[in-house]
Amino acid sequence: MESEREIIDLQPGNSNPRRNQPINLNHYATKKSVAESMLDVALFMSNATRLKAVLEQGPSSHYYTALVTLISISLLLQVVIGILLVVIARLNLNEVQNQWRLNQLNNAATTLVFITVVINVFITAFGAQKTGFLTARASRNPL
Repeated sequence: MESEREIIDLQPGNSNPRRNQPINLNHYATKKSVAESMLDVALFMSNATRLKAVLEQGPSSHYYTALVTLISISLLLQVVIGILLVVIARLNLNEVQNQWRLNQLNNAATTLVFITVVINVFITAFGAQKTGFLTARASRNPL
């Protein structure tokens, strides 16, 4: 059975007191930067795995030079993005003197993320997926 307090909280007009508080922009920006950093780490690990696969296939594989170059550029950009995100997370958005700088850093990070995504589209298009067990199996059992 629901308590009287729960029924009152669910009635229209009784809003959650947390919803009425203003947003802490610095806390919001920090959480956003942390989430973006986690995605960047995931992409970094994926690209490191792809680079390992390409290097294991060796220079005789198709698009070896292109893939090594694109993956290396992507990894480098991800490191730069990570550094930018750390700087962004450390600066206080609530301080007016930091807002212009934070906006510029955020724009730079966003642009680099876009470039990294485009590069990763090309990495996927050139393909470094057939590695290890799948390559050995495919070479023994051609379709």
